[in-house]
Amino acid sequence: MSRTVGVVGLGAWQLGADWGDVSEADAHATLQAAVDAGVTFIDTADVYGDGRSEQIIGSFIKDKPQLTVATKMGRRMDQLVENYSLDNFRAWTDRSRANLGVETLDLVQLHCPPTPVFSSGEVYDALDTLVEEKRIRAYGVSVEKVDEALAAIERPGTASVQIILNAFRLKPLERVLPAAAAAGVGIIARVPLASGLLSGRYDEHTTFAADDHRNYNRQGAAFDVGETFSGVDFATGLEAVRRLRPLIPAGATMAQFALRWILDQPGVTVVIPGARNPEQARGNAAAAALAPLPAETLQAVTDVYDELIRPAVHSKW
Repeated sequence: MSRTVGVVGLGAWQLGADWGDVSEADAHATLQAAVDAGVTFIDTADVYGDGRSEQIIGSFIKDKPQLTVATKMGRRMDQLVENYSLDNFRAWTDRSRANLGVETLDLVQLHCPPTPVFSSGEVYDALDTLVEEKRIRAYGVSVEKVDEALAAIERPGTASVQIILNAFRLKPLERVLPAAAAAGVGIIARVPLASGLLSGRYDEHTTFAADDHRNYNRQGAAFDVGETFSGVDFATGLEAVRRLRPLIPAGATMAQFALRWILDQPGVTVVIPGARNPEQARGNAAAAALAPLPAETLQAVTDVYDELIRPAVHSKW
């Protein structure tokens, strides 16, 4: 990615929908807290609240040229390969430009499209055209599977790959991060707290609102189940968190520890934890100031993954 951004960004899905209600005032306060804490990269999508997240961010960034805003496109239509066309790309980016109030979008990512899209020369030609037309400065992809990431990394115009990476999703470490580093492609680590599991705030009695994806998508009813708790069974995730707790550095929270683990992986450009309120945004940003984790701690995280998580999820994505 050509722009320099802080290593901890802000994921703005929460500011649109699917996490319970967040008011516009609370969203603005969260954005301001993140920026005050050093965040310079905000990630959103045209489908978050059907444009609400983009619109809120657009009203916030008017006088803040230091911020880089990445959005995503493609999930507002049926997931058919033929829908990923230049005409649709123009229409989708026009809508996002209007929502965000900008002439040129900093970064547009294909939003977990059907797998064949990642290997389509026509798709990348269309994305290159958007750059030539100055609708977008750069493009990337958001993926579910490592093979999708590797296909995109092979294309010379790909600036970034957004992929689920956290202590419960280690598979990208094997091939994706090394390939991206070799190609000069940025890695945006999403779902870094496994939908909050790695915040350490949940237990067997935690409940979620009806309109929260952690309630309605646990079996993948609405979208890829890997987006909810990283595809990890909730009870298994709670047990893994209990095993990880003794590894937390003094003075840090579980969430900060989980984010620091991601930042310590070679090749990560930015991690994008979400936040529903200013306190969460400030806490997440503070993870960048933690000292790198010692090798024995990194190994201990791998050991917990190998025992509890790997058998159920490693082969899936």
